[in-house]
Amino acid sequence: MKIGIVCYPTYGGSGVVATELGKGLASRGHKVHFISYRQPARLDSFHENIFYKEVRFANYPLFDYPPYETALASKLVDVVKFDKLDILHVHYAVPHASVAYLAKKILLNDGLYIPVVTTLHGTDITLVGKDPAYAPVVSFAMNKSDGLTAVSESLKKDTLNFFNVKKEIKVIPNFLDFHRFKKTNKDHFKKALSPNNEKVITHVSNFRKVKRVGDAIKVFDKINKSIPSKLLLIGDGPERQNLEQLCRELNLCDKIRFLGKQDAIEELLAISDLFLMPSASESFGLSALEAMACEVPVISSNTGGLPEVNLHGKTGFLSNIGDIEDMAKNALNILSDETIHKKFRMNALLQAKTYDINNILPIYEDYYKEIIDTCVYTK
Repeated sequence: MKIGIVCYPTYGGSGVVATELGKGLASRGHKVHFISYRQPARLDSFHENIFYKEVRFANYPLFDYPPYETALASKLVDVVKFDKLDILHVHYAVPHASVAYLAKKILLNDGLYIPVVTTLHGTDITLVGKDPAYAPVVSFAMNKSDGLTAVSESLKKDTLNFFNVKKEIKVIPNFLDFHRFKKTNKDHFKKALSPNNEKVITHVSNFRKVKRVGDAIKVFDKINKSIPSKLLLIGDGPERQNLEQLCRELNLCDKIRFLGKQDAIEELLAISDLFLMPSASESFGLSALEAMACEVPVISSNTGGLPEVNLHGKTGFLSNIGDIEDMAKNALNILSDETIHKKFRMNALLQAKTYDINNILPIYEDYYKEIIDTCVYTK
């Protein structure tokens, strides 16, 4: 198939999943065209079946904000026409689903029909999409998509609760490439970060309030009082300054490393003993899954799709949002006994393997074919 993928090029979950999906499809012989305003962060190597089409838009004095949606719609029309795409797959409803609908209507004037699949990732439904400024358009665009998918059962349920969606929503979970995410021997690296064999605790996020990174620091504080530990905070965002201040207040600056955005996250997960994800909202929990693939047990909140990924008492533990005491108790339960720790490590890996990209790619391929065949029939 010739597949167009529209996504945000950032480090966020939707962009990462869209990029990895496209790379996986390309490795199976499909021609994949990425369409975005910047090359996606994970699109970092050449492949003969991968093409990048940049959306360019001009800044005119008339515009306070460049009309990105118009430029994207025009680019989609151009790529569909001249690269003869079979299907468009847009990731994140805002604004990609509505822009794809506009492009589809323009193409109909030329006698072309392009099927559109929209994948919902989380905040496009639970936060941004619910905003009254966007909700009517988001609802309309979802219902006008030829195919609609969500990354978890929890997100599907939220979508049906928040919007009047008449389309069937197919749940296709996020996934991992185990060629990349796996435990490797990085003992020399771990020795540099924990020279006295301290336990290495890790958190990865975009440091927004919803991620409750401060809770991760407070949980770590309680862990460290019982077991010598180091905390690696990977990522960056608007809460960074507040988090640094909290570290000072708790006198933990020598125990916590702010590592910023990292491309080779798997190398840091390979030396980790525990992963913290105390988020107030997670539609899936991709960072937790990446940790589990590297044999790292997870201490997380019980929100959204996290209970589907992190199995309570097996791959880690779930706690109520903000329950720092319970998270710390569960963390110490795992870290205090090497036999228990090893059992949780193995369970985490086994659970992660169910999300192997090689298991998920055929589901997407079959879904694309179903949507294409249905659209050909209805035309």
